Amino acid sequence: MDNSINPGIAHTLSLHVNDRVLVTAFAPSDFTDLQPVFTTAFLVGFMEWACIEALKPYLLDGQNTVGTHVYLSHVAPTPMGMKVSAQVELVEVKGRSLRFRVDCYDGGDLIGSGFHERMVIDPVGFMADVCQKAKYADRGKRLLSAA
Repeated sequence: MDNSINPGIAHTLSLHVNDRVLVTAFAPSDFTDLQPVFTTAFLVGFMEWACIEALKPYLLDGQNTVGTHVYLSHVAPTPMGMKVSAQVELVEVKGRSLRFRVDCYDGGDLIGSGFHERMVIDPVGFMADVCQKAKYADRGKRLLSAA
């Protein structure tokens, strides 16, 4: 890991809320009573995306990060058409583990906040583990279909 990954790294990312990031886009069509607001699922992904972007300039060639923990609250709705901004700051580094403070706003209002943790990884080794796990999944499917 690069020694330049230290607490204090910060980044802000913004997007306009459109119909693809609304609760109604993520829910089954028979959930007709849901409100058309920015979904918590995308809020989590958006804050994670901001952390990824914050780290890009600091990772060595061949390094990447994966999310390991999410501790977030979604405290206010955001309707379609508004701009949301995620502000993230790296607050703790423990070996390969990175902890970010995350806050998300629409206009000037706080809509979500909390912490997100990421781990610096070697993508080659990581994908080797993923491929090994996929072999187990394939074997399990074959066993189930034979039963």
